[in-house]
Amino acid sequence: MNIAFVSVLSCLLLACSYVGSLYVWRSELPRDHPAVIKRRFTSVLIVSGLSPLFVWAWREFTGIKMVPSLLAIMGIRFEGLVPAIVLPLLLTMVLFLGPLTQMAMDCPWSFMDGLRVAFDPCFWVMCFSDMRWLRNQVVAPLTEELVFRACMLPMLVPCVGPAAAIFTCPLFFGVAHFHHVIELLRFRQGTLSGIFLSAVFQFSYTAVFGAYTAFILMRTGHLVGPVLCHSFCNYMGFPAISAALEHPHRHAVLSSYLLGVLLFFLFLFPFTDPSFYVPPTPLCTLAFSSSALCLPSS
Repeated sequence: MNIAFVSVLSCLLLACSYVGSLYVWRSELPRDHPAVIKRRFTSVLIVSGLSPLFVWAWREFTGIKMVPSLLAIMGIRFEGLVPAIVLPLLLTMVLFLGPLTQMAMDCPWSFMDGLRVAFDPCFWVMCFSDMRWLRNQVVAPLTEELVFRACMLPMLVPCVGPAAAIFTCPLFFGVAHFHHVIELLRFRQGTLSGIFLSAVFQFSYTAVFGAYTAFILMRTGHLVGPVLCHSFCNYMGFPAISAALEHPHRHAVLSSYLLGVLLFFLFLFPFTDPSFYVPPTPLCTLAFSSSALCLPSS
């Protein structure tokens, strides 16, 4: 049987298992209700915990050789861990320089007030007791990056190569987010055309974001970077460009938006240089041919 067909089918089954686990609980409550979130935590954590078995079964069926361990291939390793935590997150913050500048200008707190809150244990206890915060900042980033990046990329790289896998993998991630349409239609949260446009926008945004985190995992060989970037982006949300255009200091804010984008593309390859993360990164060992994405800068 064609390896590419088996790989795509395995990714599709894994995506369906993840999304399907959200709907095994019958409830008339909306998705943001704490009871619904808790139930979904249970099912999605079970599916995510079992997701490496999909990669193992795929490896056994196809006979693909994996020189590093299965966990290392999935980005779970210790070599180069510190730069894998710091550099991708810093790179993502550079991209969000505009929104961060806008937030700093509008924040009523001083910098020292912010630090005091950040180091206050009561603040974190309150965050972890909030089901929506726990879903958006912890469970969703961890499980989605594990399933849609760490498990799918190893199955796609041997078939299409590292570069194509980066853009193929996010398609499963984007399609998986279409399940939000069910929630919107079920609770009549908007017009049909509005819901459709929202779904198209979400697919596009999640696909682009998925390609970015897949790129980070491919270049660094670590899962922790994509998880932290995912959590940060969930916290920031989509940039409020319309608010930036109406901001009292819009010239400074818009300049920071432009500067952030320029610096992001300037630092994209240097900050993800495999030489920082003990090359060759495990995922790239699955490629049948070498790729520039996997090579350290000369």
